[in-house]
Amino acid sequence: MLLSCAERYQVYVSARAEGGGTGSKKDPFSTIEAARDHVRKKRVLGERGNYAIILREGDYFIREALRFTEQDSGLQILPYRDERVTFKGSISIDPSSILPVSGTEKDQLSGEEKGGDILMVPLKELNITDYGTLHPVGFQRPVTPAGMELFIDGQPGQLARWPNDSMIAIGKVLDRGAVAAEGDQSNRGAVFTYETEQPSGWSTPEEIWISGYFRYGWADDAIGLASIDTVKKMITTLHPHRYGFESGKPWSRWYAYNVKEEMDMAGEYYIDREEGILYFFNPGSVGEIELSLLEEPFIVMNGSVDVTIRGILFENSRLNGVELQGTRRCIIKECTFRNLGGYAISIQDSTTPSADGMLLASRENGVVNCTIHNTGRGGVILSGGDRQTLEPGLNYVENCSIHDFNRIAKTYCGAVTISGVGNRITHNEIYNSPHVAILLTGNDHLIEYNEIDHVCLETDDVGAIYYGRNPSERGNIVRYNYIHDLGDNFRTTAVYHDDGACGMTVHGNIFYRAGRFPVLIGGGSDNSYTNNIFIDCQVAIKVDNRMEAFEWAKGMIAPGGVIEQRLAEIRHDQPPYSVRYPELANYWNEDPAFPKRNRVDRNLFVNVNQVILKVHEGVNANKPFLDFTRDNWITHEDPGFVDKENQNFTLRPGSAVFEKIPRFEPVPFEKMGRETDQ
Repeated sequence: MLLSCAERYQVYVSARAEGGGTGSKKDPFSTIEAARDHVRKKRVLGERGNYAIILREGDYFIREALRFTEQDSGLQILPYRDERVTFKGSISIDPSSILPVSGTEKDQLSGEEKGGDILMVPLKELNITDYGTLHPVGFQRPVTPAGMELFIDGQPGQLARWPNDSMIAIGKVLDRGAVAAEGDQSNRGAVFTYETEQPSGWSTPEEIWISGYFRYGWADDAIGLASIDTVKKMITTLHPHRYGFESGKPWSRWYAYNVKEEMDMAGEYYIDREEGILYFFNPGSVGEIELSLLEEPFIVMNGSVDVTIRGILFENSRLNGVELQGTRRCIIKECTFRNLGGYAISIQDSTTPSADGMLLASRENGVVNCTIHNTGRGGVILSGGDRQTLEPGLNYVENCSIHDFNRIAKTYCGAVTISGVGNRITHNEIYNSPHVAILLTGNDHLIEYNEIDHVCLETDDVGAIYYGRNPSERGNIVRYNYIHDLGDNFRTTAVYHDDGACGMTVHGNIFYRAGRFPVLIGGGSDNSYTNNIFIDCQVAIKVDNRMEAFEWAKGMIAPGGVIEQRLAEIRHDQPPYSVRYPELANYWNEDPAFPKRNRVDRNLFVNVNQVILKVHEGVNANKPFLDFTRDNWITHEDPGFVDKENQNFTLRPGSAVFEKIPRFEPVPFEKMGRETDQ
């Protein structure tokens, strides 16, 4: 890559430079901003062409966003050769500043039995005073920077919590609190009881927060406490939950955090914001201690074209990693994003006008060969394309590893949140999350050759791939994915067509132990399942007619309801929609509440106890919700997998399935997941 650039187009930066510099290899700039501004000046002087900002090895401590615009197009930002370059949104703590609590006036912090295991750092004495703010975080909450976080040897700590690795049931609810979803905007907190004795030892309830699933198992929340009555065993929250509190459901559970008395596990910490002291439980060996500071993205590009960021580690910030707004052909390649408070990468259309006053669309941008983990929210926000014209965005996430996301916000923050038109998610591995892997809205997206596992681990009514409540969102293709080992504590599924979702093609996938039911078609139409393999499932496909049968869903399809509103946004009965999706033009004329044209054809069901679970309330119960053809094969025998015990689901050439289903195509199992040779 370096050899493709003439020498005069290379500008060097070193984190170890002391200032000044000319940008040459021997005399590099000390900041990336200086290199960017140098390139801008060169272009003003008429030196056109592509430039490369070459970063020498080291840690680059970023204190405010690096911003690039249209004038920074045709640019590469990358390390020199294979040197390690890290962008840090944190501050490192000198080990000599870490002091034991034992023997000091702070011994009582966690009781004498823990005093020798609690360490402290006098932040205020080190002129560290920005501790951030704890905000309510969860379903439909605004995206805000995380508070200051502790990272020990590259691993995120945990604000001192109880219980350490579980949750406890919500007791009797005495006051649901203000329920904004029902129109109550009084902002009144909730009141509920608890059974345990543990809160009796918490001295500062006004500093404590609770996180959990306070009514629905798909809507997490984290809110502050107003008070704890340890005599009546009663908790009053400072903030309400959108849907109010409820107890009695298996997911109606909570845990407390930011509880200074609960530091009893390695890596747990508490920040005394008034005195300016960090406390943490001794992990046994302490190498590098870092605290997040940056509340902006590391890099923001608005309107840039043909920019490549390659080979950089982004870590330890309070918000997102990189944001691309209205960019074209910008690539983030071979980078690692970890320990962030928000998302790793956001690709969206611009929200601020360019130099000529235009709002720019994002097109042909890519995230390639990246690793994303330990993010506070999700992985990548992938948008672009015009839903009015159905012009594709052609943005993509390819060959990435995205795992252990949703540390802070638990729901509706996917490994990839894809929207717009004509974007794709291919050859990725996605795993370890409480909720969705891919959250989808929009049209004509392609999701293929991904491996998705161990998601939907603690939530209810959830799909690894999820979309819903908009029948105009059609043309999406889910093919050749391996989805397996999903959570099954509650109602979990691999592909969830929620609340009237329509028009998805699901072809050639392998569903192995893929939740409570791998497929859920919730009242929608025109969804096709062909050439898929279902293995070791209690139920394969669940289908219902909720839009006409269930009281809670009828309002969506009623006049003025959410379905009518969303169809009106795109003029569903006019071109291009009426041409691209002919069934949509007649949506209101064909009994839209009844599911129709859902075709299940040429699928293999292996060791599935119940292939179809049809749920209804007596409305149109005599009509089929699915077109389940005769070309599906149901068996409890191994149909000829290469090695089922070791999850090699490639079918041998002589497999019986090719006889039982003559038009069945070999499923390319060996191509699913990340390609390691790229």
